[in-house]
Amino acid sequence: MTLLRIALIGFGEVGQILGKDLAANGIDDISAWDLKFDDAASGPSYALTGNYVTACTNAQDAVKCADLVISAVTAAQTLTAAQSVAGAIGSGVFFADMNSASPSVKTKAAEIINNAGGRYVDVAVMAPISPKRLATPMLAGGPHAQALIDALSRLGFDDVVFFADEYGKAAAAKMCRSIVVKGMEALLTEALLAARHYGVDASVIASLDDLFPGRDWNRLARYMIARSLEHGARRAEEMREVAQTVCDADVDPLMSTACAERQNWAAMRKVAMNEAALAPMLDAILKTIQSDKEVASC
Repeated sequence: MTLLRIALIGFGEVGQILGKDLAANGIDDISAWDLKFDDAASGPSYALTGNYVTACTNAQDAVKCADLVISAVTAAQTLTAAQSVAGAIGSGVFFADMNSASPSVKTKAAEIINNAGGRYVDVAVMAPISPKRLATPMLAGGPHAQALIDALSRLGFDDVVFFADEYGKAAAAKMCRSIVVKGMEALLTEALLAARHYGVDASVIASLDDLFPGRDWNRLARYMIARSLEHGARRAEEMREVAQTVCDADVDPLMSTACAERQNWAAMRKVAMNEAALAPMLDAILKTIQSDKEVASC
């Protein structure tokens, strides 16, 4: 099956990258809708200046006549996104849910789309969408997954693999991976801020280099902390979905819940991203902490 008309629900980082690359690969009928299109100064609205997608006024208009709908919204909006298109999605149209949601949420979204006549596929994005873009590793699950994979390969998606016939399995793999990845971001943020306060951050980094050789921990720490600063709000939503995933497995989500809090905390200190090196970035974050204390004491 050839996919000629594509709708993007959500036009943040993922939606914008997919839109650009699909357009570059010859797809000239791409529609998009995002909640933030109502704000002309928002990132999604600003990204429309490239003229590679057609902006729509609502989700229903975006998916009309589409062969493929890609849902790339924040974790908390996963079900809302599915519900928003259920009344307009065409019979047999693929709905690729790339959101970072729990298996239980993905299963509910599948029911909504399949009952509306669409073909829901649980897609787990297993790495940052940049720099590999369409070649980013993804897992696809559900009874329609293999058919979608065959169609996506013609669009330039080079690393989408079949994972399971059952909905939620791909999501579970993504959620459990996030405990480690987002957890490392939170751990490095907390550990190195405290270490910088005490003037021992260089020693901590040197110890990590010795204990876990093969990684430049100074560079890795700067990258991971910056990811939290830039995407902390979105990561906090994802980690709340992770916590639900862990809870559904009858395990207390102690680490996942704490990680969500730290990620949300980091998002409020985005100004520190202006620093290119780790030490100045840590200093900038510590400065925001001190400013918060001074405001609280007034």
